[in-house]
Amino acid sequence: MPRRDRRFRYGPYVEGPDPLAPPFDLRSAMDEIGRDVMEGASPRSALQELLRRGAGERRGLDELTREVWQRRSRLQRDNRLDGTLQQVRELLQRAMDAERDSLGRDDSEDARFREMQLDALPSDTGGAVRELDSYDWRSADAREAYQEIRDLLGREMLDQRFAGMKQAMENATPQDVERIREMLTDLNRLLAAHAQGQDTAQQFAEFMRRHGDFFPEGPQSTDELVDLLAQRSAAAQRMLNSMTAEQRAELMELSQQAFGDPRLAEQLAQLDAQLQGLRPGEDWDGDGRFRGDNPLGMGEATRAMEELGQLDALAEQLSQSYPGARMEDIDLEALGRHLGDRARVDAQALADLQRELERDGLFTRAADGSLQLSPKALRRLGESALRDVVDRMGARRGERETRRSGAAGEVTGATRPWAFGDTEPWSVSRTMLNAQLRRAGGDPRALDVTDVEIVETEQRSRAAVALLVDTSWSMVMDGRWVPMKRTALALHQLISTRFRGDDLKLITFGPYAREVELGELIGLEGTWEKGTNLHHALILAGQHLRRQPDAQPVVLVVTDGEPTSHLEPDGSMYFDWPPSRETITATVAELDRLMAVKPAVTFFKLGEDPRLAAFIDDVARRCGGRVVAPTLDGLGAEVVSDYLRNRR
Repeated sequence: MPRRDRRFRYGPYVEGPDPLAPPFDLRSAMDEIGRDVMEGASPRSALQELLRRGAGERRGLDELTREVWQRRSRLQRDNRLDGTLQQVRELLQRAMDAERDSLGRDDSEDARFREMQLDALPSDTGGAVRELDSYDWRSADAREAYQEIRDLLGREMLDQRFAGMKQAMENATPQDVERIREMLTDLNRLLAAHAQGQDTAQQFAEFMRRHGDFFPEGPQSTDELVDLLAQRSAAAQRMLNSMTAEQRAELMELSQQAFGDPRLAEQLAQLDAQLQGLRPGEDWDGDGRFRGDNPLGMGEATRAMEELGQLDALAEQLSQSYPGARMEDIDLEALGRHLGDRARVDAQALADLQRELERDGLFTRAADGSLQLSPKALRRLGESALRDVVDRMGARRGERETRRSGAAGEVTGATRPWAFGDTEPWSVSRTMLNAQLRRAGGDPRALDVTDVEIVETEQRSRAAVALLVDTSWSMVMDGRWVPMKRTALALHQLISTRFRGDDLKLITFGPYAREVELGELIGLEGTWEKGTNLHHALILAGQHLRRQPDAQPVVLVVTDGEPTSHLEPDGSMYFDWPPSRETITATVAELDRLMAVKPAVTFFKLGEDPRLAAFIDDVARRCGGRVVAPTLDGLGAEVVSDYLRNRR
């Protein structure tokens, strides 16, 4: 706060969570989503899983839902609904004791007759209060206690349906009660006209002019008024449903004594019936079992039921399990009211995260409406995978990521506009000239990315690369699925950004082999299918390499099992286990045909299968290739290193 001498005092922020707290890390969030997608989850379910878990210090939807259910359970565990009945019983007992004490000091026959009347009262509280309606009290204290019963019942019944009415009617006069009855009469007329489809705008305005002080919420139309009242009326009905049959009957009988005017109860019953007809979608049949020791009055019990309904709605919103669910569906105001500001801030941060991920172009929608990772998201995942690979390569060889001069070719003297992924040096003179020309055209910016030109280099060599990855069920079962995908990501990222002249083909092989795009491979789900068809994969690899006779051919094979299937001449798949002689013969023959283009071949052997080791050693000697047995964590580094070695 500023002082007169213009100095300031500083202290901790106490109005809730720190507004300057760092937001979610989008890159970290994208890595988590990518990991789940590579494990077989759809992009939508991976995003939902991230929102359920939360990130960093921000709680996820699961934790917030758990707190909602804890709040709900605590509300039911600590309270019970018969508070009004208990208060009425206590007031009735006080009235009876005061009246009997007064009659006991009187020796007249009239006093004895009155005692007999009191002794003959029904045993239930509601019946006793009803019978005493016409009783002429001798004791002023007893008369006051009985009147308090009537006033209490009236206040509680109004408090069930109109906010703050209990306090407003604390010392109600007959004129106040009559004004309430008039308001209810006008309200029922308004709702009846609305139910008949009449235009009630003028009638509503007149109603609010006369009775607007009963509605501090300030509804602006008949529909808003109906929504407001229906929620509380439905909560009042759920409260009655939650009581025992005896309690319910007793309370209904007592309601006739509200303010000593049965017309009030009739008007409220008519109001409830109209609201139920106008808003049948409200929960009129639900209940909630309260089992605590704290007695709630009718108004308090209705608010407790209303809170239970709001907590149920919050739990459904937080579950995000219904069709078309969005984080924007969560009622942040209600969440903060029930769980505190920190919960509201955490939910808001999750909604902001979802919005930023979608706004950042990390997801696209397919023709069928499903969510898919965008090329931008795949680039980010590739950057992360390649960074991990480079870190491992640096740790192993004592190096970190470097940009060595001449890696992309020799300078030709020409320049060209910069494109994403270029690593060549800038042409400073051309860049500054472009900026000056743009500013001369009226653009005030000093420098723009479109101004940048880079020094053109002559490509010394290019490679045609075929990465063959095993997608048989054993890769999933033994935890090799995600490392395989991250390896493909890292190699694809390296080639697309640092060696853009190279042509990478991703080929998967299970029962059959097929060429796939990166996004398809990343989203590929593991399925239980028999067959490791390396024969078919080598056929596709040969087709890719033969299409580019001027490129250096490189073949990288990642597998954890020996071939167990091959293609027959008619295109059908043949499977046998252990591998048949025909499968081995077909695979080796295809490898021999592939050697006509003189590729550099490397086999990456995963697992400790001795039969696989023997087969790979034999074929590697036959084709002059290499065999690498990496760990799962080191697979990406080994594949990238081998690609760079072969390229050099």
